[in-house]
Amino acid sequence: MNIQELPFQAEEYKARRKKLMESMGSGQMLLLGNSLSSINFIDNYYPFRQDSSFLYYIGISQPGLNALIDADEGTCILFGDEMSIDHVIWMGEQEKLHDLASKSGITTVRQSHEIYDYIKKNCHYLPPYRPEHTIRLEEYLDLKELNPSLKFIMSVVDQRNIKSESEIEFLRKASSLTSAMHREIILNAKEGMYEYELVALASQFAISNNASWSFTPILTVNGQTLHNHSYHNKLENGKLLLFDGGIEHVSGYAGDMTRSFPVGGKFSPLQKDIYDTVVLAHDKSRDLCKAGKYYKDIHLEAALQLATGLKEAGFMKEDPEDAVMEGAHALFYPHGLGHMIGLDVHDMENLGEDFVGYDDTIRRSEKFGLKSLRLGRPLEKGFAITIEPGIYFIPQLIRQWAAEKKHDEFINYDKLLKHLDFGGIRIENDYVINDEGASLLGDALPYQSDEIIELLKQ
Repeated sequence: MNIQELPFQAEEYKARRKKLMESMGSGQMLLLGNSLSSINFIDNYYPFRQDSSFLYYIGISQPGLNALIDADEGTCILFGDEMSIDHVIWMGEQEKLHDLASKSGITTVRQSHEIYDYIKKNCHYLPPYRPEHTIRLEEYLDLKELNPSLKFIMSVVDQRNIKSESEIEFLRKASSLTSAMHREIILNAKEGMYEYELVALASQFAISNNASWSFTPILTVNGQTLHNHSYHNKLENGKLLLFDGGIEHVSGYAGDMTRSFPVGGKFSPLQKDIYDTVVLAHDKSRDLCKAGKYYKDIHLEAALQLATGLKEAGFMKEDPEDAVMEGAHALFYPHGLGHMIGLDVHDMENLGEDFVGYDDTIRRSEKFGLKSLRLGRPLEKGFAITIEPGIYFIPQLIRQWAAEKKHDEFINYDKLLKHLDFGGIRIENDYVINDEGASLLGDALPYQSDEIIELLKQ
């Protein structure tokens, strides 16, 4: 029989649901579980991944389930169907739903079709992110146009944003596995290999540790493309290799790290200058992270550090503070400093990134670069975040800005246009905010330039 162990004890799931009901005050909250999703015919499925909010409040990683939490009644009902003998023949015997429900502290289980007898038309629900979610919501609630509950969204975000000690322990495990995976890549990357060989090695590491990817990996010698998912290039000595990859622990919690290093184990003088600038921005950001500090302000401090280093390298000019204020640095740094991390690698992005990373005191900027900052709000104790500054030489963007003479008072285009093949460098680690500031999640992995070179020699 396939026995499923839930990551947390029943009392923790009950406490989470109780807190949610107290936050909502009244009404029903529907948690849609995920179903199996076919690739190219009905019985050939993508790997199953349960909805993260369902995991947080219910914990059961099995397809075809829904849960209805009722704040007025103080109850939670699990809806699903036991496997028929036909399913057992193909998939083996599974635990009874009542047994699974008891592990989550749920005492009432009903068949899937019975949800129509319990659900009310004004039930609260979260934004759907799969087509089948939309269909099910329209059917359950007899709706033609969906209107997800803002109150439900904010209650979930406020609760899930603050990680408990038991959650932090799983995040440490996910980050430690992620760190070990990155070490494997650094130690095995050699001239003449193809990127896909290293992706295969990282995939093998994940599977051999009963884990999976927390997102589609970025492993490329073309690091100037921020989310590069092409793995066909051959590694050449002297080229920078960027690996942004994370492990999802069996509990569902995610790790997310990035390392950049030179194939062949030796930085060119320019590569080292740019790399060390990114290191300084990372370390400065880490040191500034404290509860109550706006992450947007930390992002801007990182941008200032990057602009200062780029000026010293001759790619920018004039006052770095003025350059950052005008947004000139975003040519090299067009993304945000980091994001929340948890049961999702971009935690709760399906609920609305602005609800997670911003609050009533701050709104997302529409300015290039800043508009890509996923997290801007004040940090709080219990937040799990990434810190990931970077510098990129994006040929298409550089040529466009140069042709427009955009921010030419701050950018040395004459020199920059001679280095369009530089690539990109990003350094990323995972942290939790506590009383001391930002504490590293998981096992440390070297990232200082001299440490990276020493590691490459092994």
